[in-house]
Amino acid sequence: MKRYILLFIVLVPSIYGSDYASYSGAFLRMGTSARSLSMGSGFTAEIDQGFAAYHNPATLAFIDKKQVGFSYHSLNLDRRLMMSSVSSNLPPTAGLGVAWISSGVDNIQGRTTSGYKTQELSTSEDAIYISFAQRITPWLSLGINVKILNHQLPMNESKLAGKGTGFDIGFMFLSEEKWNFAFVIKDLNTNYQWNTGQVLEGEGRIYKESFPTMYQFGTTFTFQQIYLVGDIGVVASQKDILGTKLRLGGEYHFSEKYFIRAGFGNSRFSLGAGLNFTFLKTNDAFFDYAVVVEPHSVSQGLIHVFTYAFNF
Repeated sequence: MKRYILLFIVLVPSIYGSDYASYSGAFLRMGTSARSLSMGSGFTAEIDQGFAAYHNPATLAFIDKKQVGFSYHSLNLDRRLMMSSVSSNLPPTAGLGVAWISSGVDNIQGRTTSGYKTQELSTSEDAIYISFAQRITPWLSLGINVKILNHQLPMNESKLAGKGTGFDIGFMFLSEEKWNFAFVIKDLNTNYQWNTGQVLEGEGRIYKESFPTMYQFGTTFTFQQIYLVGDIGVVASQKDILGTKLRLGGEYHFSEKYFIRAGFGNSRFSLGAGLNFTFLKTNDAFFDYAVVVEPHSVSQGLIHVFTYAFNF
């Protein structure tokens, strides 16, 4: 059992390779769509096509169509990260969404305590988002994400899984001018609950593994053909301030269908491009690509992100 605990401690930082990776729930801080990642992930005040609720649930109140999104992250070290989302407006003043985020590591060689090989193992983390938002006024909305969490550890014979719930609460101010503003609290009262009694032969216990909470303020601004996004936030545990973060990005569009993007966030530089095209109706689909530089020593390299979203 000690060997598996050590394996897990080593793997967690390498799986996600982002700030605060040693804290629980790192896969939820990795980002979703290629568009958001290519612009530094500073989307607290942005309505992201297909993945609006992930950044701030309050943005759902301002979508005017049904949206579907799929995103895939190509990672090294046998890691995987993918997500899908469905959201809809609820006339006249509300929005609703459901999303799934899945991550993990495959092809882990299992071994006995004597060093003999067993089967290949996998570890995974999954989150289901259920989101709702309501406009309080024509320009101000309130939203909430309810998250259902599951974390499966790699074990040869026994199965050890942490389960939990969590919440995000957000506000969105949508102006008729060039500026938008938003505030969100992410991973509020979010944790895994573990019961190790089934693998430690009566010596286990039940305990909670809490996620750090993020408090983020964001804005967007339009200047001619350039669209700018950014947010600033504080990351805190139950007892301490773990740090602050600033995320910035920009998007330039031409011909109203083509986009190039760049950004910096979570200690990573990123670039990307996007295409708006016709699938069933005029300009109802989006395909985006991002490349993110992962600077951390264990997982250093490039992340390639592909996202497809459409409205109907």
